Amino acid sequence: MNAVVVIPTLNERANLAPLVEKIRLRVAGLHILVVDDNSPDGTGELADELARKYPGEVSVLHRAGKKGLGKAYLAGFEHVLLQGYDYILQMDADLSHDPVHLPDFFAQAKANDLVVGSRYVNGISVINWDLKRLILSKLATRYVQFVTRLPLSDATSGFNCWRREALEAIGLETMFSNGYLFLVEMKYRAYRRGQRLAEVPIIFVERRSGASKLDRRVFWEAVWGVLRLRVRH
Repeated sequence: MNAVVVIPTLNERANLAPLVEKIRLRVAGLHILVVDDNSPDGTGELADELARKYPGEVSVLHRAGKKGLGKAYLAGFEHVLLQGYDYILQMDADLSHDPVHLPDFFAQAKANDLVVGSRYVNGISVINWDLKRLILSKLATRYVQFVTRLPLSDATSGFNCWRREALEAIGLETMFSNGYLFLVEMKYRAYRRGQRLAEVPIIFVERRSGASKLDRRVFWEAVWGVLRLRVRH
């Protein structure tokens, strides 16, 4: 399988090694690129150890500092597209995305350009969220659907699989967003270009170690950024 999963990291030392092991056990031959933003907790150094332990399977892209989720993904995508992979996946590093779902992505990717891991396509599949977090997430999803008309139940999902040609076609070099809005902008660009979209159900498990990267600034960027998406595209 000519595929790679891109995993941005910032202070994920407690989660990275277990995630890598789970991925390797679930899908043989899937390459892993860790994009680390100079994590103070030593995530980058651990990633280097994993790359030495699994040469040819795990690689690391080090960045000078914290520049945001979108910039980390752009750096990772640029790197892997040069390597000629046919399928490029996105995953969080905090164990909220279970590699058990990976075979479902590849099954759907045979006939689709973008496969999205959805928490909501079969009801609500979220573990360890309080009611407030769940309501905010659902409202955000409805808001994105209303403004963009995206035919997805989970437009903010960070668990995705792209065909190489589809990822190249959305114009990564002109992306304007950076935080979690980046995940919406990518899907919206694919949708506007008529790419084939599909969803697979996933179970999302709230992180157990470390701290969430969500904050008020990221929230408001997403609110105004979704409107900007509709205007620009």
